Amino acid sequence: MEMTQYLDVFLDESREHLQSINTQLLLLESNPGETAIVNEIFRSAHTLKGMSATMGYTDLASLTHMMENLLDAIRNKKAEATPDVLDALFASIDHLEAMVGSIGSGGDGQRDVSDTVRLLEQLESGKPLVEKKAVPTARLEYDDFEKTVILESREQGFHVFEIRVTLEDSCQLKAARVYMVFSALEQKGEVIKANPPIEQLEAEQFDSAFTAVLVTNEQLETIKETVLAVSEVKTAEVQDALQNDGAAQSETAAAVFAPSVGEEEKPAASKPGPAAGGKTIRVNIERLDQLMNLFEELVIERGRLDQVSRGIGNSELTETMERMARTSTDLQDIILKLRMVAVETVFNRFPRMIRGLAKDLGKQVSLEITGADTELDRTFIDEIGDPLVHLLRNSLDHGIEKPSDRMKAGKSETGTIQLRAFHSGNHVIIEIEDDGGGINKEKVLSKALENNILTKDEAMKMTDQQIYGLLFASGFSTADTVSDISGRGVGLDVVKNKIESLGGSIAVDSKSGFGTTFSIQLPLTLSILKALLVTVHSEKYAIPLSSILETGVVRKDQIHSLHGQDVIDFRGKVIPLVYLAKTFHVPEQSTADGALYTVIVKHGEKLAALVADSFLGQQEIVLKSLGNYLSAEVFAISGAAILGDGQVALVIDSNALMNQ
Repeated sequence: MEMTQYLDVFLDESREHLQSINTQLLLLESNPGETAIVNEIFRSAHTLKGMSATMGYTDLASLTHMMENLLDAIRNKKAEATPDVLDALFASIDHLEAMVGSIGSGGDGQRDVSDTVRLLEQLESGKPLVEKKAVPTARLEYDDFEKTVILESREQGFHVFEIRVTLEDSCQLKAARVYMVFSALEQKGEVIKANPPIEQLEAEQFDSAFTAVLVTNEQLETIKETVLAVSEVKTAEVQDALQNDGAAQSETAAAVFAPSVGEEEKPAASKPGPAAGGKTIRVNIERLDQLMNLFEELVIERGRLDQVSRGIGNSELTETMERMARTSTDLQDIILKLRMVAVETVFNRFPRMIRGLAKDLGKQVSLEITGADTELDRTFIDEIGDPLVHLLRNSLDHGIEKPSDRMKAGKSETGTIQLRAFHSGNHVIIEIEDDGGGINKEKVLSKALENNILTKDEAMKMTDQQIYGLLFASGFSTADTVSDISGRGVGLDVVKNKIESLGGSIAVDSKSGFGTTFSIQLPLTLSILKALLVTVHSEKYAIPLSSILETGVVRKDQIHSLHGQDVIDFRGKVIPLVYLAKTFHVPEQSTADGALYTVIVKHGEKLAALVADSFLGQQEIVLKSLGNYLSAEVFAISGAAILGDGQVALVIDSNALMNQ
């Protein structure tokens, strides 16, 4: 019987069953005596075994059969769901995910799981566990084409190195580290082979080690130092490929040319295979970036055409421009959706991480995830992982108390960390909330004074929110000792810098004895913004609509002075006036009636009124970077935009204005 027609169904259902087993195992750990959970896991494992056997994937079927035996022993009270048992089942799931990933990328799903099978057998029979001996690293095997490429590369003067990289055991975002290693290597040459294959590395379907084969003109020590420079890389073993392979050395190459370092195309051996089924395709993120860049240029030209058409006043041209605007808006929505990825691709890694860290710290923690289907731009997905890991570790280490301390405070022994994501206007909000002891304001102020971050007079005047904001000061930490869980010399300032580099913001709120909430706000996209254009003297500025509450006109008699600062009353709140002319050193221009055009902007709980000379109206703009040099030198400007008339408008960073 031809089975390939059922491959898509098999892969989809296998992934669903594996995700279900993963989730149920975490529940079983919290409720080890709950037979219903064991039955649910058993049913998924049994179904997966049957499907695998039917499709002919014997290794996968054999491993699920061994899991099934152990689960059957647990539900029949012949074995217990001990930590060792759960660890063995989690290890089995890791192998099964790798096998399914191999099948999905065109492989045979075979994998050496002998150690795990022996462990499952021992646990089922109740025999004492035997310590596993280290297995020597096996050399890679090459097909004839790969051997020919290696030999030809050497003949042309290149080195070909086999690089085995081992990540730290505590590494949580393995795919991100793999990407960083490969990016570093590709600066030195051309990666022509990877083991496990690229697809499995991207899906984190490997333990902690992987191997890459590099064609380069650099020396061995240089390559080793390059890899070790990547964070969370434990070891890097570099040796010549095909070393001691006499058969390969004697082979001759015919009509095959070695790749030149830096070429865009790579040998077929290193390319991911096509996804089965043909219903979806893989698109390189660089191509999506190019598509976005072309559309950005289209938006700029559309603005120019719109201005020209309004100047001409031809009704047919105006109507055509309106249709073009609607079409380009629809096109923009499609392009943005192509780049959107659900945050669950990042969130799904955290339950296992929290489980391991909680065991290390002797704490009981429940991680609750909501809004995992919320979508973010792929750029954010690649960058947001590390900040979230740091914040979660921080909540677990500094926030959640020991079980005994929680009991004394009248709380449940098990702490709760909530990780949630949701849309809010043109932003995505990600919140991490714990029900721990909260932030000790006195300790924060004491550390800030000790580190000369502020004076005693300044400390006396600070609000709670301002005190919590000190946590993001460079190098600031309330920890008395550096731990392996959080801190490690890297403070929350690094998290804040990363979030702000993505055009977002982060805020923290806390209630002593009840917990702490970190809130991250990210824009839906980095490049195309809706903005309000204003003038300051003869210059034009753009203020993103996402930060604007409302606009208005303020009379001179409505302005008051408080501690030397001009302020106005905005719906019962006293908010400061920020004169853009003074901020950007532009000649001031007074209106005839003395009225001021104001834009009320918000950042977290802070409000401010930006004062301009006039409003020009709303417009969709393309945000362009000022470059590294100007970005560091210009205050409160996040970029620039080219307007329809060819003029350049600077884009105001209202967050920076309110934080000055």
